Amino acid sequence: MSSLKDKNIILGVCGSIAAYKIAYLLRLLIKEGADVQVLMTKEATQFITPLTLSTLSKKPVLVEYYDRNTGSWNNHVQLGLDADLMIIAPASANTIAKLANGICDNLLTATYLSAKCPVYLAPAMDLDMWKHPATQHNISRIQSYGNIIIPPGDGELASGLVGEGRLAEPKDIIRFLLLSLDNSLPLKGKTALVTAGPTYESIDPVRFIGNHSSGKMGYAIAHRLKSLGAEVTLVSGPTALPTPLGIKTINIQSAQQMLEASAEEFKTADIIVMSAAVADYTPIDVAQQKIKKKEEEFSIQLKKTTDILAFLGRHKKKHQTLVGFALETNNEVEHAKEKLERKNLDFIVLNSLADKGAGFGTDTNKVTILSSIGEVNEFELKSKAEVANDICELILKHQNPSSPQL
Repeated sequence: MSSLKDKNIILGVCGSIAAYKIAYLLRLLIKEGADVQVLMTKEATQFITPLTLSTLSKKPVLVEYYDRNTGSWNNHVQLGLDADLMIIAPASANTIAKLANGICDNLLTATYLSAKCPVYLAPAMDLDMWKHPATQHNISRIQSYGNIIIPPGDGELASGLVGEGRLAEPKDIIRFLLLSLDNSLPLKGKTALVTAGPTYESIDPVRFIGNHSSGKMGYAIAHRLKSLGAEVTLVSGPTALPTPLGIKTINIQSAQQMLEASAEEFKTADIIVMSAAVADYTPIDVAQQKIKKKEEEFSIQLKKTTDILAFLGRHKKKHQTLVGFALETNNEVEHAKEKLERKNLDFIVLNSLADKGAGFGTDTNKVTILSSIGEVNEFELKSKAEVANDICELILKHQNPSSPQL
Protein backbone atom coordinates (compact mmCIF):
# COMPACT_ATOMS: atom_id res chain seq x y z
CA MET A 1 0.00 0.00 0.00
CA SER A 2 1.29 3.47 -0.85
CA SER A 3 2.29 5.87 1.86
CA LEU A 4 2.37 9.63 2.27
CA LYS A 5 5.49 9.35 4.43
CA ASP A 6 8.13 11.96 3.52
CA LYS A 7 5.97 13.35 0.71
CA ASN A 8 6.22 17.11 0.18
CA ILE A 9 2.60 18.19 0.02
CA ILE A 10 1.12 21.59 -0.72
CA LEU A 11 -2.25 22.02 0.95
CA GLY A 12 -4.15 24.88 -0.68
CA VAL A 13 -7.09 26.26 1.32
CA CYS A 14 -9.82 28.37 -0.32
CA GLY A 15 -12.59 30.54 1.10
CA SER A 16 -15.38 28.21 2.21
CA ILE A 17 -17.15 27.42 5.46
CA ALA A 18 -15.74 23.91 5.02
CA ALA A 19 -12.28 25.30 5.75
CA TYR A 20 -12.87 24.44 9.41
CA LYS A 21 -12.30 20.78 8.49
CA ILE A 22 -8.81 21.47 7.17
CA ALA A 23 -7.21 21.48 10.60
CA TYR A 24 -8.27 17.84 10.94
CA LEU A 25 -7.10 17.00 7.40
CA LEU A 26 -3.74 18.65 8.11
CA ARG A 27 -3.31 16.59 11.27
CA LEU A 28 -4.07 13.38 9.36
CA LEU A 29 -1.55 14.25 6.64
CA ILE A 30 1.13 14.89 9.24
CA LYS A 31 0.18 11.69 11.05
CA GLU A 32 0.78 9.86 7.75
CA GLY A 33 4.32 11.28 7.78
CA ALA A 34 3.86 13.99 5.15
CA ASP A 35 5.72 17.32 5.14
CA VAL A 36 2.94 19.86 4.52
CA GLN A 37 3.17 23.46 3.34
CA VAL A 38 -0.14 25.29 3.67
CA LEU A 39 -1.13 28.00 1.19
CA MET A 40 -4.27 30.06 1.77
CA THR A 41 -6.27 32.53 -0.26
CA LYS A 42 -7.13 35.79 1.52
CA GLU A 43 -10.77 34.66 1.65
CA ALA A 44 -9.79 31.43 3.42
CA THR A 45 -8.27 33.37 6.33
CA GLN A 46 -11.77 34.62 7.17
CA PHE A 47 -12.87 31.06 7.94
CA ILE A 48 -9.82 29.60 9.70
CA THR A 49 -6.74 31.45 10.94
CA PRO A 50 -3.26 30.96 9.51
CA LEU A 51 -2.08 30.70 13.12
CA THR A 52 -4.09 27.49 13.62
CA LEU A 53 -2.68 25.84 10.52
CA SER A 54 0.88 27.05 11.05
CA THR A 55 0.79 25.65 14.60
CA LEU A 56 -0.30 22.25 13.29
CA SER A 57 2.10 22.19 10.29
CA LYS A 58 5.00 23.77 12.22
CA LYS A 59 5.57 26.01 9.21
CA PRO A 60 4.53 29.55 8.32
CA VAL A 61 1.32 29.59 6.30
CA LEU A 62 1.78 31.41 2.98
CA VAL A 63 -0.91 33.79 1.77
CA GLU A 64 0.81 36.61 -0.15
CA TYR A 65 3.59 36.73 -2.73
CA TYR A 66 5.49 39.12 -0.48
CA ASP A 67 5.95 38.37 3.23
CA ARG A 68 6.15 41.70 5.06
CA ASN A 69 7.28 39.99 8.27
CA THR A 70 10.42 38.53 6.73
CA GLY A 71 10.84 40.94 3.85
CA SER A 72 11.09 38.01 1.40
CA TRP A 73 9.20 36.78 -1.65
CA ASN A 74 7.38 33.48 -1.61
CA ASN A 75 8.62 31.76 -4.74
CA HIS A 76 5.56 30.10 -6.28
CA VAL A 77 7.66 28.48 -9.01
CA GLN A 78 9.92 26.74 -6.51
CA LEU A 79 6.95 25.74 -4.36
CA GLY A 80 5.35 24.05 -7.37
CA LEU A 81 8.56 22.31 -8.43
CA ASP A 82 9.39 21.01 -4.95
CA ALA A 83 5.96 19.42 -4.28
CA ASP A 84 5.28 15.70 -4.65
CA LEU A 85 1.58 16.44 -4.76
CA MET A 86 -0.80 19.33 -4.29
CA ILE A 87 -4.20 19.17 -2.58
CA ILE A 88 -6.65 22.04 -2.85
CA ALA A 89 -9.29 21.63 -0.15
CA PRO A 90 -11.77 23.08 0.14
CA ALA A 91 -11.74 24.04 -3.53
CA SER A 92 -14.31 26.79 -3.93
CA ALA A 93 -16.32 27.44 -7.11
CA ASN A 94 -14.36 30.68 -7.53
CA THR A 95 -10.94 29.03 -7.37
CA ILE A 96 -12.05 26.13 -9.58
CA ALA A 97 -13.14 28.67 -12.21
CA LYS A 98 -9.76 30.40 -12.00
CA LEU A 99 -7.80 27.16 -12.32
CA ALA A 100 -9.93 26.00 -15.24
CA ASN A 101 -9.18 29.20 -17.13
CA GLY A 102 -5.59 29.84 -16.10
CA ILE A 103 -6.36 32.95 -14.05
CA CYS A 104 -3.42 33.69 -11.78
CA ASP A 105 -4.24 36.37 -9.21
CA ASN A 106 -2.96 34.93 -5.93
CA LEU A 107 -0.17 32.77 -4.56
CA LEU A 108 -2.26 29.59 -4.58
CA THR A 109 -3.28 29.85 -8.25
CA ALA A 110 0.25 30.85 -9.25
CA THR A 111 1.68 27.81 -7.47
CA TYR A 112 -0.89 25.58 -9.16
CA LEU A 113 0.22 26.83 -12.59
CA SER A 114 3.84 26.08 -11.64
CA ALA A 115 3.20 22.62 -10.21
CA LYS A 116 4.60 19.57 -12.02
CA CYS A 117 3.13 17.10 -9.54
CA PRO A 118 -0.32 15.45 -9.36
CA VAL A 119 -2.98 17.95 -8.26
CA TYR A 120 -6.05 16.87 -6.30
CA LEU A 121 -9.07 19.12 -5.78
CA ALA A 122 -11.75 18.52 -3.13
CA PRO A 123 -14.66 20.83 -4.07
CA ALA A 124 -16.94 22.38 -1.45
CA MET A 125 -19.88 24.61 -2.26
CA ASP A 126 -23.65 24.83 -2.15
CA LEU A 127 -25.79 22.38 -4.13
CA ASP A 128 -26.93 24.86 -6.79
CA MET A 129 -23.38 26.11 -7.28
CA TRP A 130 -22.07 22.55 -7.67
CA LYS A 131 -24.82 21.60 -10.13
CA HIS A 132 -24.54 24.78 -12.21
CA PRO A 133 -23.43 24.05 -15.79
CA ALA A 134 -20.59 26.55 -15.48
CA THR A 135 -19.12 24.72 -12.48
CA GLN A 136 -19.52 21.32 -14.13
CA HIS A 137 -17.87 22.68 -17.28
CA ASN A 138 -14.96 23.96 -15.18
CA ILE A 139 -14.66 20.61 -13.39
CA SER A 140 -14.49 18.78 -16.72
CA ARG A 141 -11.92 21.24 -17.99
CA ILE A 142 -9.74 20.80 -14.91
CA GLN A 143 -9.92 17.02 -15.28
CA SER A 144 -8.94 17.30 -18.94
CA TYR A 145 -5.66 18.87 -17.75
CA GLY A 146 -4.92 15.69 -15.78
CA ASN A 147 -6.01 16.96 -12.38
CA ILE A 148 -7.95 14.67 -10.06
CA ILE A 149 -11.26 15.54 -8.44
CA ILE A 150 -12.09 14.14 -5.01
CA PRO A 151 -15.90 14.10 -5.30
CA PRO A 152 -17.91 16.10 -2.78
CA GLY A 153 -20.12 14.33 -0.30
CA ASP A 154 -23.89 14.35 -0.10
CA GLY A 155 -25.74 15.75 2.90
CA GLU A 156 -26.91 18.89 4.67
CA LEU A 157 -25.19 22.05 3.45
CA ALA A 158 -24.56 25.38 5.14
CA SER A 159 -27.48 26.93 3.24
CA GLY A 160 -29.86 24.35 4.68
CA LEU A 161 -30.21 22.54 1.35
CA VAL A 162 -29.52 18.83 1.23
CA GLY A 163 -27.50 17.33 -1.61
CA GLU A 164 -24.06 17.22 -3.21
CA GLY A 165 -21.49 19.86 -2.42
CA ARG A 166 -20.12 18.97 1.02
CA LEU A 167 -16.36 18.74 1.33
CA ALA A 168 -15.35 15.09 1.46
CA GLU A 169 -14.54 14.06 5.03
CA PRO A 170 -10.81 14.35 5.88
CA LYS A 171 -10.44 10.60 6.50
CA ASP A 172 -12.03 9.93 3.09
CA ILE A 173 -9.64 12.37 1.43
CA ILE A 174 -6.70 10.52 2.97
CA ARG A 175 -8.09 7.17 1.84
CA PHE A 176 -8.65 8.55 -1.65
CA LEU A 177 -5.04 9.78 -1.84
CA LEU A 178 -3.60 6.47 -0.63
CA LEU A 179 -5.63 4.45 -3.11
CA SER A 180 -4.83 6.83 -5.96
CA LEU A 181 -1.10 6.66 -5.29
CA ASP A 182 -0.92 2.89 -4.77
CA ASN A 183 0.74 1.48 -7.90
CA SER A 184 0.75 -2.07 -6.49
CA LEU A 185 -3.03 -2.46 -6.76
CA PRO A 186 -3.87 -5.24 -9.27
CA LEU A 187 -6.17 -3.12 -11.45
CA LYS A 188 -4.04 0.03 -11.40
CA GLY A 189 -4.06 1.53 -14.89
CA LYS A 190 -7.29 -0.21 -15.86
CA THR A 191 -10.55 1.59 -16.56
CA ALA A 192 -13.95 0.19 -15.62
CA LEU A 193 -17.55 0.96 -16.53
CA VAL A 194 -20.32 -0.14 -14.16
CA THR A 195 -24.03 0.40 -14.63
CA ALA A 196 -26.43 0.29 -11.71
CA GLY A 197 -29.99 0.90 -10.62
CA PRO A 198 -33.24 1.04 -12.61
CA THR A 199 -34.26 3.11 -15.58
CA TYR A 200 -37.41 5.23 -15.59
CA GLU A 201 -39.35 5.35 -18.84
CA SER A 202 -41.60 8.42 -18.88
CA ILE A 203 -45.33 8.12 -19.55
CA ASP A 204 -46.03 11.80 -18.90
CA PRO A 205 -44.25 14.54 -16.90
CA VAL A 206 -45.07 12.88 -13.55
CA ARG A 207 -45.40 9.13 -14.26
CA PHE A 208 -42.98 6.51 -15.45
CA ILE A 209 -42.47 2.77 -15.93
CA GLY A 210 -39.72 1.51 -13.63
CA ASN A 211 -38.62 -1.41 -11.49
CA HIS A 212 -37.54 -2.12 -7.91
CA SER A 213 -33.76 -2.10 -8.43
CA SER A 214 -31.98 -0.27 -5.60
CA GLY A 215 -28.58 -0.06 -7.33
CA LYS A 216 -26.85 -1.61 -4.31
CA MET A 217 -25.19 -4.43 -6.25
CA GLY A 218 -23.76 -2.16 -8.93
CA TYR A 219 -22.53 0.39 -6.41
CA ALA A 220 -20.81 -2.38 -4.41
CA ILE A 221 -19.06 -3.57 -7.58
CA ALA A 222 -17.97 -0.02 -8.44
CA HIS A 223 -16.53 0.43 -4.93
CA ARG A 224 -14.66 -2.91 -5.14
CA LEU A 225 -13.18 -2.18 -8.56
CA LYS A 226 -12.06 1.23 -7.28
CA SER A 227 -10.42 -0.36 -4.24
CA LEU A 228 -8.47 -2.66 -6.59
CA GLY A 229 -7.03 0.37 -8.37
CA ALA A 230 -9.30 0.74 -11.41
CA GLU A 231 -10.46 4.14 -12.64
CA VAL A 232 -14.21 3.62 -12.41
CA THR A 233 -17.13 5.30 -14.14
CA LEU A 234 -20.57 4.52 -12.72
CA VAL A 235 -23.61 5.07 -14.93
CA SER A 236 -26.47 5.11 -12.46
CA GLY A 237 -30.21 5.13 -12.81
CA PRO A 238 -32.29 6.83 -10.09
CA THR A 239 -31.32 5.50 -6.64
CA ALA A 240 -31.32 6.70 -3.04
CA LEU A 241 -27.63 5.84 -2.67
CA PRO A 242 -25.01 8.56 -2.06
CA THR A 243 -22.58 9.38 -4.86
CA PRO A 244 -19.54 7.15 -4.25
CA LEU A 245 -16.27 8.87 -3.36
CA GLY A 246 -13.62 8.84 -6.06
CA ILE A 247 -15.87 7.39 -8.74
CA LYS A 248 -16.99 9.38 -11.76
CA THR A 249 -20.77 9.08 -11.65
CA ILE A 250 -23.10 9.78 -14.56
CA ASN A 251 -26.73 10.02 -13.45
CA ILE A 252 -29.33 9.03 -16.04
CA GLN A 253 -33.08 8.37 -16.12
CA SER A 254 -34.02 6.42 -19.24
CA ALA A 255 -32.73 3.36 -21.08
CA GLN A 256 -31.78 5.56 -24.03
CA GLN A 257 -29.70 7.81 -21.76
CA MET A 258 -28.01 4.75 -20.26
CA LEU A 259 -27.25 3.45 -23.75
CA GLU A 260 -25.68 6.75 -24.80
CA ALA A 261 -23.58 7.12 -21.65
CA SER A 262 -22.49 3.47 -21.64
CA ALA A 263 -21.58 3.43 -25.33
CA GLU A 264 -19.35 6.47 -24.86
CA GLU A 265 -17.58 5.17 -21.73
CA PHE A 266 -17.29 1.67 -23.26
CA LYS A 267 -14.83 2.97 -25.85
CA THR A 268 -12.04 3.35 -23.29
CA ALA A 269 -13.07 0.72 -20.72
CA ASP A 270 -11.12 -2.47 -19.98
CA ILE A 271 -13.79 -3.82 -17.66
CA ILE A 272 -17.53 -3.47 -18.19
CA VAL A 273 -20.06 -4.66 -15.61
CA MET A 274 -23.66 -4.11 -16.68
CA SER A 275 -25.62 -4.67 -13.48
CA ALA A 276 -28.37 -2.10 -14.12
CA ALA A 277 -31.97 -3.24 -14.47
CA VAL A 278 -32.71 -1.60 -17.81
CA ALA A 279 -36.28 -1.42 -19.08
CA ASP A 280 -37.00 -3.75 -22.01
CA TYR A 281 -39.80 -1.51 -23.26
CA THR A 282 -40.54 2.22 -23.30
CA PRO A 283 -43.70 4.15 -24.26
CA ILE A 284 -43.98 5.04 -27.96
CA ASP A 285 -45.57 8.39 -27.15
CA VAL A 286 -44.86 10.46 -24.02
CA ALA A 287 -47.64 12.87 -23.05
CA GLN A 288 -46.46 16.46 -22.69
CA GLN A 289 -49.06 17.17 -20.00
CA LYS A 290 -50.18 15.07 -17.05
CA ILE A 291 -52.68 12.43 -18.20
CA LYS A 292 -56.01 12.95 -16.44
CA LYS A 293 -57.95 10.09 -14.90
CA LYS A 294 -60.97 9.84 -17.21
CA GLU A 295 -61.33 6.45 -18.89
CA GLU A 296 -62.20 3.16 -17.16
CA GLU A 297 -59.43 1.51 -19.17
CA PHE A 298 -56.25 3.06 -20.43
CA SER A 299 -53.65 1.53 -22.74
CA ILE A 300 -50.05 2.49 -23.36
CA GLN A 301 -48.27 1.36 -26.51
CA LEU A 302 -44.71 0.27 -25.89
CA LYS A 303 -41.68 -0.31 -28.10
CA LYS A 304 -38.51 -2.25 -27.42
CA THR A 305 -35.54 -0.40 -26.03
CA THR A 306 -32.08 -1.03 -27.49
CA ASP A 307 -30.43 -4.05 -25.88
CA ILE A 308 -27.41 -2.29 -24.38
CA LEU A 309 -25.61 -5.48 -23.34
CA ALA A 310 -26.00 -7.06 -26.79
CA PHE A 311 -24.82 -3.82 -28.41
CA LEU A 312 -21.66 -3.78 -26.29
CA GLY A 313 -21.11 -7.50 -26.87
CA ARG A 314 -21.09 -6.95 -30.64
CA HIS A 315 -18.40 -4.29 -30.28
CA LYS A 316 -16.31 -5.94 -27.54
CA LYS A 317 -12.54 -5.92 -28.07
CA LYS A 318 -10.14 -8.68 -27.11
CA HIS A 319 -8.73 -6.82 -24.10
CA GLN A 320 -12.17 -6.08 -22.63
CA THR A 321 -13.99 -8.09 -19.97
CA LEU A 322 -17.77 -7.86 -20.32
CA VAL A 323 -20.02 -8.97 -17.47
CA GLY A 324 -23.81 -9.15 -17.65
CA PHE A 325 -26.54 -9.96 -15.15
CA ALA A 326 -29.58 -12.19 -15.45
CA LEU A 327 -32.49 -12.12 -13.03
CA GLU A 328 -34.63 -15.18 -13.73
CA THR A 329 -37.71 -16.82 -12.26
CA ASN A 330 -37.62 -20.22 -14.05
CA ASN A 331 -35.13 -22.38 -16.00
CA GLU A 332 -32.53 -20.03 -14.59
CA VAL A 333 -29.27 -21.68 -15.70
CA GLU A 334 -30.52 -22.49 -19.22
CA HIS A 335 -31.70 -18.92 -19.78
CA ALA A 336 -28.45 -17.51 -18.39
CA LYS A 337 -26.30 -19.74 -20.65
CA GLU A 338 -28.30 -18.68 -23.70
CA LYS A 339 -27.90 -15.00 -22.77
CA LEU A 340 -24.16 -15.46 -22.15
CA GLU A 341 -23.60 -16.87 -25.63
CA ARG A 342 -26.05 -14.67 -27.55
CA LYS A 343 -24.66 -11.43 -26.13
CA ASN A 344 -20.97 -12.41 -26.37
CA LEU A 345 -20.28 -12.03 -22.66
CA ASP A 346 -17.28 -13.22 -20.68
CA PHE A 347 -19.34 -13.76 -17.53
CA ILE A 348 -22.98 -13.67 -16.56
CA VAL A 349 -24.13 -13.28 -12.96
CA LEU A 350 -27.36 -15.17 -12.35
CA ASN A 351 -29.77 -14.32 -9.56
CA SER A 352 -33.08 -15.99 -8.97
CA LEU A 353 -36.10 -14.35 -7.36
CA ALA A 354 -36.83 -17.81 -5.95
CA ASP A 355 -33.84 -17.46 -3.60
CA LYS A 356 -34.69 -15.82 -0.30
CA GLY A 357 -32.50 -12.79 0.40
CA ALA A 358 -31.59 -12.27 -3.27
CA GLY A 359 -32.86 -9.86 -5.90
CA PHE A 360 -33.97 -6.24 -5.66
CA GLY A 361 -33.70 -4.04 -2.60
CA THR A 362 -31.86 -6.44 -0.28
CA ASP A 363 -28.40 -6.06 1.27
CA THR A 364 -27.60 -9.67 0.37
CA ASN A 365 -27.47 -11.71 -2.81
CA LYS A 366 -27.10 -15.32 -3.88
CA VAL A 367 -25.54 -15.73 -7.30
CA THR A 368 -24.23 -18.25 -9.77
CA ILE A 369 -21.58 -16.96 -12.16
CA LEU A 370 -21.22 -18.64 -15.55
CA SER A 371 -18.23 -18.02 -17.83
CA SER A 372 -17.79 -18.14 -21.59
CA ILE A 373 -15.40 -21.11 -21.21
CA GLY A 374 -18.01 -23.21 -19.46
CA GLU A 375 -17.15 -22.64 -15.81
CA VAL A 376 -20.03 -22.48 -13.34
CA ASN A 377 -19.36 -20.92 -9.94
CA GLU A 378 -22.16 -21.22 -7.36
CA PHE A 379 -22.03 -19.08 -4.23
CA GLU A 380 -23.97 -19.10 -0.99
CA LEU A 381 -26.05 -16.18 0.27
CA LYS A 382 -23.66 -13.30 1.04
CA SER A 383 -23.64 -9.56 1.53
CA LYS A 384 -23.58 -7.62 -1.73
CA ALA A 385 -20.10 -6.35 -0.83
CA GLU A 386 -18.90 -9.97 -0.62
CA VAL A 387 -20.64 -10.85 -3.87
CA ALA A 388 -18.90 -7.87 -5.49
CA ASN A 389 -15.59 -9.31 -4.30
CA ASP A 390 -16.40 -12.70 -5.88
CA ILE A 391 -17.32 -11.06 -9.18
CA CYS A 392 -14.18 -8.89 -9.16
CA GLU A 393 -11.95 -11.89 -8.43
CA LEU A 394 -13.14 -13.53 -11.65
CA ILE A 395 -12.71 -10.25 -13.55
CA LEU A 396 -9.17 -9.93 -12.22
CA LYS A 397 -8.29 -13.45 -13.38
CA HIS A 398 -9.73 -12.73 -16.81
CA GLN A 399 -7.77 -9.48 -17.11
CA ASN A 400 -4.60 -11.07 -15.76
CA PRO A 401 -4.68 -14.89 -15.73
CA SER A 402 -1.41 -15.07 -13.76
CA SER A 403 -2.61 -12.82 -10.92
CA PRO A 404 -3.09 -14.35 -7.44
CA GLN A 405 -6.49 -14.66 -5.81
CA LEU A 406 -7.74 -11.58 -3.96
